[in-house]
Formats: sequence, C-alpha cells, structure tokens
Amino acid sequence: MTTEDPDEPDGGPETGGETTDRGDSAVSQFDVPEMDCPACAGKVESSVETLDGVETIDPQVTTGTLTVTYDADATDTAAIAERIRSAGYVVAEPTETLRVSVPDMDCASCAGKVESALSTVEDLESVETQPTTGTVVLTRTGAEPTDDAIVAAIERAGYDVEGTTGATDESSDEELWTSPRALKTWASGVVLAVGLVLEFLIPGTNAQVGTVLGSALHVADLLFLVAVAVGGQAILRNGYYSARNLNLDIDLLMSIAILGALTASLAFGEALYFEAATLAVLFSIAELLERYSMDRARDSLEELMDLSPEEATVRRDGEEAVVPVDTVDVGERVVVRPGEKIPLDGDVIDGESAVNQAPITGESVPVDKTVGDDVYAGTINEGGYLEVQVTSASGDNTLSRIVEMVEDAQSNKTEREQFVERFSAYYTPVVVAFAVLVTLASPVVLGTTLSTAVVYGLTLLVLACPCAFVISTPVSVVSGITSAAKNGVLIKGGNHLEAMGEVDVVAFDKTGTLTKGELTVTDVIALNGNSEDDVLRCARGLEARSEHPIGEAIVAEAGEGGERDIDAFESITGKGVRAELGGVPHFAGKPDLFEELDFDLSHVHATTDGGLVTKTAQQLCERNNCLDLLDEAVPELQSEGKTVVLVGTEDELEGVIAVADEVRPEARAAVERLSALGIEKTVMLTGDNERTAGAIAEQVGVDDYAAELLPDEKVAHVERLDGETDGGVAMVGDGINDAPALATATVGVAMGAAGTDTALETADVALLSDDLSKLPYLYDLSGQANGVIRQNVWASLGVKAVLALAVPFGYVPIWLAVLAGDAGMTTAVTGNAMRLSSVRADALDVESE
Repeated sequence: MTTEDPDEPDGGPETGGETTDRGDSAVSQFDVPEMDCPACAGKVESSVETLDGVETIDPQVTTGTLTVTYDADATDTAAIAERIRSAGYVVAEPTETLRVSVPDMDCASCAGKVESALSTVEDLESVETQPTTGTVVLTRTGAEPTDDAIVAAIERAGYDVEGTTGATDESSDEELWTSPRALKTWASGVVLAVGLVLEFLIPGTNAQVGTVLGSALHVADLLFLVAVAVGGQAILRNGYYSARNLNLDIDLLMSIAILGALTASLAFGEALYFEAATLAVLFSIAELLERYSMDRARDSLEELMDLSPEEATVRRDGEEAVVPVDTVDVGERVVVRPGEKIPLDGDVIDGESAVNQAPITGESVPVDKTVGDDVYAGTINEGGYLEVQVTSASGDNTLSRIVEMVEDAQSNKTEREQFVERFSAYYTPVVVAFAVLVTLASPVVLGTTLSTAVVYGLTLLVLACPCAFVISTPVSVVSGITSAAKNGVLIKGGNHLEAMGEVDVVAFDKTGTLTKGELTVTDVIALNGNSEDDVLRCARGLEARSEHPIGEAIVAEAGEGGERDIDAFESITGKGVRAELGGVPHFAGKPDLFEELDFDLSHVHATTDGGLVTKTAQQLCERNNCLDLLDEAVPELQSEGKTVVLVGTEDELEGVIAVADEVRPEARAAVERLSALGIEKTVMLTGDNERTAGAIAEQVGVDDYAAELLPDEKVAHVERLDGETDGGVAMVGDGINDAPALATATVGVAMGAAGTDTALETADVALLSDDLSKLPYLYDLSGQANGVIRQNVWASLGVKAVLALAVPFGYVPIWLAVLAGDAGMTTAVTGNAMRLSSVRADALDVESE
C-alpha cells in the first residue's frame, strides 16, 4: 500500500503499511494476504500486541488486512511490519503499474526491441508492450526501478518516450493452484500415493531398507517421510511461529500431530509414518481450499472496487486528454461518451443522457441526466454525450466511500460472532485436553494398542482448532454486505445486518419517505366568475416572493406569463401572505385567514361557465353552484391528504388551490411486502396534521400512524414501540431531519443517501436510491443472512463435536478429520455464505395511478 501521511517516514512501500493521522494516534493498515483464518489472525495479533505504544489491533481475515492504531511516538510501521513477519507472515509490498507512452513503437518488431531493452532493467515485475496503442505497461515493486532508468532503457532501443503515468495495484496475479506451496503439495501427494501403492496394493515390493532405533524402515516408510518433508514444510514453519508467539492454533496443533506421529514411529516403533504423511498432505490441501474459499469472499468486495474506471477523458486548454483518474482535480471537466463509465462524482454541465446507476444505487431503470444533475463514479453513460464538472477527487467519491464503509463494516461484530469468539477461546483447550485423556486412557479403558491410542489423540488434535466455526459468521457478513451494496443498499456493519433481520416493527417518516417530498398542485377550484388561469396567476403573484414549499409548488404550476406589478409583499406568520397586485390588495393562505377577513366560507359560488371546474368542485357544488368551503370542500380535500390554500381580495374569494405531496407509487407495495415477509407492525410517524396523516396512512396501508409530532416526540414513539416488541424497531427516514429517531431505533435506515455525506455517515443502513422497494429486499436479505449464519455456526460446531466424540470408538480415521472437520467445513460454510450474493431486489407490483 501507499503512505497517505507524508510526514510518516516509516510507512509506505518499505513496510506495506498505509498510514493516516488521527489526533494523538496513528492508524496503519497492512496487507497480509496469508492471514486467511482466525488462527492466523490470532498469531499476528499476539505478535503485534507485544510492541509498546500499540493501542488497538483489528485483523480482517476476509480481506487479509491488519489495521493497527498506535502511539507514533512509541512505535512505527516498520516495527509493526517486523512483528507481523516474526509471526511468520509476509507483509505484501505494493506494486505500481506504470504506463509509458512510446508513440513510435507501432509494430511487433518495435515491441520486441523495447522488450529486449527493458529485460536488462532489474526489479521489473512484468513488461507488456501494446504496439497498437504505442504503450508499454510495466509493473514494479515500490519505486524501483526509477522512471529515469526505464526511460533510458527504452531510449537505448531507439524510441522516444513522451510520458508516464502510474497507478497502484496491490493485488497479486499469482495463481493459487500453481503457487510454490501448491506445487509442493501436489508433489508430496504423488509421493504419498506411491507409498500407499507399495504398502497396501503390492506389499511384496515394500522391502525393508534398514532400522532406526530398533524399528524397521521400509521403502514405503521412506516415501512417507519424503511426503512429510516436502508437504509439511509450510506447516512446521507456521507451527514454529505459533509456538514462538504462544498461539494454540491449527498450525501448532498440526505440527504437534505430525511430529508426534514421527516420534512415535522412530522412538517407540509404532509405524505411524503413513499418518504423518497423510496429515501433511491433506492439511496442505485443506489450507489451499481455505485460501480459495476466502478468495471467493474477497472477490465479492473486489467487484465493488473494480466498478470505477482507471482513466478519465478530461478537457484541458480546449483539448482532450486521457489521464489516470487520480490525477484529475476537483473542478476539472470530464468528457463521458456513450457506453463509458463515469470516472468521478460530478455535475453535468453539458449534454444529456440516460445513466445506468445500478452499480451504485441498484436502480434497474436508467435515470435521465441533464445540465445541473449530479452523477456518480462507476455509473454508466447509456446513450448520450455528457460533460461533467468533477466535484469529488478520486478516493473521495461516493463509490470510494461505499467501498471503504463496506470494508469497515466487518469491524462491527454481530452478537453471534461475539458468541463464537468467546466459545472458541474455550473450545480448543478443552479438545486438546480431551485428546491427551483419550491417548492415555484408551489402552486402559477401551483396550486399544498404544499406536491406536496415539492415532486417536492425533485425530483429536486435528479437530481441536475451530477455524470453520470461527469463520462461519464473518464470511457470511461479508457476503451479505457486499451483496447489498451491489443492489444499492449500504449496510454499515454486520451488527446492523443481523439486527435488521430480527426487527418486528418498521416505522416510516412521511415526507420524503412514503411520499416523494415534492409538493405539487392537484386541484384548482375557480370561484365567483374567475377562471383557473386567473386563480393561478393571482396565486403566482402572491407566492413569487415566498420561500415556502407550498408557494414554490404554486409558482411552478402557474408557469410564466401574465405577471402583474407586485407591491407591499407581507408574510403573515402561520397563516399566509399578502401583496398588492396591480394596486389591488390580495391574500393567499389558510381558510382561517379569510375567516378573519369576515368571509362567509359556507356560501361561495363556483365558476361553471367561462372557467374550468375540477372534478372535486363539480362533486361538491350541489346547490345552485354554491360551495360550503368550511364544512365540505376544505375537509374533503384535506381528507385526501391535501393542503388547501385560498386566494382572493379583501372583498371576493377568487379560488381554492389544493397542494399535495404525492405518495410514492411503490410505497403501498413495499408495506404489503414487508408484512408478507413477517413484519408484525408498520407505523407512520409525521409532523403533518391529523387529516393529512390519516389520508396518507390509508393510501399506503400502514397499520398505525401518529401525527403532529415534533422530533423529540418521534423519538418517544420509537422508544415506546421498541419497548412493545422483542425484535426491535427499524426507523426509515431521510437521514438528516429524522436523525434523532433514526439514532434511537434498533436500525436507522436513510432514504436516497447516494452522494449525501451526512446520510452515508450517520445512518446504520442507507438506501442509495429513493426506492422503497429496497426495504423489503433489505429485510429479506438480513433474514436470510441470519439463517445462513445460524446454519454455519451450528453445522460447523456440530460436525466437529460429532467427529470428536466418535474418535475414541475408532469411527473417524485421521484423513476424515482433516478433510471433513477442517477443509470440508471451511469450504462448506464459505459456499453457504456465498448464496447470499444471489439474493436480489425484486421489482414490486406497483399499481399505476
């Protein structure tokens, strides 16, 4: 990794640590790719915590990273990296990919000469020539060799270099199955197989070749010893580091088992060479399978990281240039053509297109973008041409924050994960003690031979490490959280994933959650000979200077044209506005305002000739075109969830305008789906008036609602609901205005949080698009994740327990303990966890309006 703090002299490529400064403490992250099991993590943690100044250590097995918080005055990244190495693990040095522009290299022959020249440069990891683009792509470790050395080599081949660009790549291309350990494992497996053939299939060829300490040594025994020597190197090496760090982990246990079998064979003549070789070979295979399984889990996170393109087309000084995204500054103009990914967060300043935001928000339908709209890094420009002004640098955009939060989410351990960690601390010592007891007692109690008793003890040592048990929860959490992120749902921690699947009550804010949060004019009733246009024109003049959302909705509906001179504008607090239009005083506001002006609201004439009458007006005007606004028209409109505004002069009412915040089309289907999935109660909490709240609650189908609530009253309602249920309460809101209630709830869910820093930071869960259909998906995913975690925990524990209890009775050979108890269960729990990636956010059946 690279060092973020330039003042930290000991970080960077030399140590593989990425360092940030947090007040009096420093935080460094180290890439430890071989740390892929809980036992490995414990060994590294034990080694690092011996350093003075180390405050916290957070090993992340699923990503192979170690995060250390420490006092920078007491220690540094070099010392920490050395402690990691002393535990037997490599701290991966970052590699840098360098792109060199060689425009004259335009044929295969040219490329061959450049490759030959670069082959003389030391410390280059790889060289790839691309003559079709005139580019050479090189990979180097750290900063060696220098740019000057590379350029000089290319120039010696006779070609000019026009520029270089760098990009960090911390991943290794080494194939797991052809790695040095894998090759040794396959070789030892072949030797073991030959020994098995000689000893069991054609015993006549298994001649004695000598004696050791009085015990006969045959050809097959020699082959078994060779298999141990070849396949057991890494095991014994890791076991040594485990013993040095006083870690009773699987490496130490397997080392003891292998050495114990060899000791019994050589010193006591028990001929356990075959068992020792079987342990070495099968456990090495188990380790490879475990690494493969963990790589699958890590790949789900890598898919998120790979969403953002590495290059961007920028417009500089009137010309276009393709540059690495990390060199693009905030404020620069980026060109995005059809089919390309948007490289950075920004605002559209030219062009229009449909943008596929599914990689970020999970929206299935592309979103139309035009000038002034914001776009996110990693989303895809479907059809049109866009120019985007960058608003966030690489590493600070929405996608980067999502990836960072998904990585950090592993630190928030679930209750089950905490239980597993507590249990595993007792499990291993108990099983080791049981192994010793079985070894000593079997000859006496069960009448077994000493060699059989030793094999029983070795088998139990194999079963003593709870690797599959410990990893069963975190691998499920990683799978669930990354699956959610791909579907536009950001879960801030495994504890929130677990809690969401257990909630019994979901509470909704109204505005911006169940409704769109955008007021629109729904009804216009013209009165006393005025037309609908007359009413809207007067209302527009009155509301043009108002900053109230209702006024903005009316102005938007009225449009442009027919403006009148506006004078003496006055806001009447809590009631409406007053202004002179063309010298005539006009009012717009609540019915109460006009009652104070002595209007008889029970007897108003609706316009039926020369004006437009809404359906609502026609239904209400039942006697001689006369409306009773006070007892009939206004209550009827309010019962539909609408806010009523009257418009008129001091002498005459001109019309009625109804404004409403439209219910989201998917709201009712989302509520119904939650109930079908098992949510016991849905509640709407709003500060709106009782009539409007009742109307909206009926439209969306919630079980209950509470209206006219202040923020602290919403908190009180959430607390009361939480006290009435065992599973807890999820509160869904906008992430900002409802912050107290979101924080109080068992799980706080923020709507439409993509690109919103506050919501991304404060919510437990963020729905990155304004789509309520993601809420049932979230609940379903969380419920399935809890099920998978339970299955993994109890299956891994149950299999180990059954095998351990069956060992003293001779039912479990040592190979079965290795393959089923270790490799089999690790692979099984990982595969089971990966099922969560197939959970999708299904489209809800939304009724058309």
